[in-house]
Amino acid sequence: MEPTDGELVDRARLGDRGAVEHLLERYQRRLLGVLVGMVRNPEDAREILQETFIRVFRNLENFKGDSSFYTWVYRIAMNLAIDYQRRDSKRPSVEFDEGVGRDEDSVGDGSAHLGVNPFERIRSRELGQKIFEAIESLTPDHRAVIILREIDGLSYEEISEVLQCSMGTVMSRLHYARKKLQTRLHEML
Repeated sequence: MEPTDGELVDRARLGDRGAVEHLLERYQRRLLGVLVGMVRNPEDAREILQETFIRVFRNLENFKGDSSFYTWVYRIAMNLAIDYQRRDSKRPSVEFDEGVGRDEDSVGDGSAHLGVNPFERIRSRELGQKIFEAIESLTPDHRAVIILREIDGLSYEEISEVLQCSMGTVMSRLHYARKKLQTRLHEML
């Protein structure tokens, strides 16, 4: 049976390196996918991910457990990503790596696409690129709520905890972000 985050945190606080590695492995792919979506550069996303885990484990003693460990880690990662965007908003973007954040089984060998019409696959990829470009055009705050809700599937409550704002603010940002995305996609298509 898999240990819970709480059990791993307790073991990590006692110096168990295996528990630390387990927590890292549990969240690194998922966080990396979100961070790439936020900063649009895989290398910068990896640096932010590394800084996230450095901060997490430096401050593990301060984790009170008021929220889930997952939410706490996401909050740290999102704050770092938003800070990065505000600091470096003029950096050129790099094409999104569609493989980031996927299961290793479905990446690389093409087996996930057997039996799929190549035309449909290309059209789907083009649509995905347009959606990604539309998400890129959002402000950091709007991009954050869209990625956390629509891509990562967090609840409003979890997004509120991650971004440290009220649920009303989350719902408002999400509403305006969706409207902006809809307008932008209508222009692109």
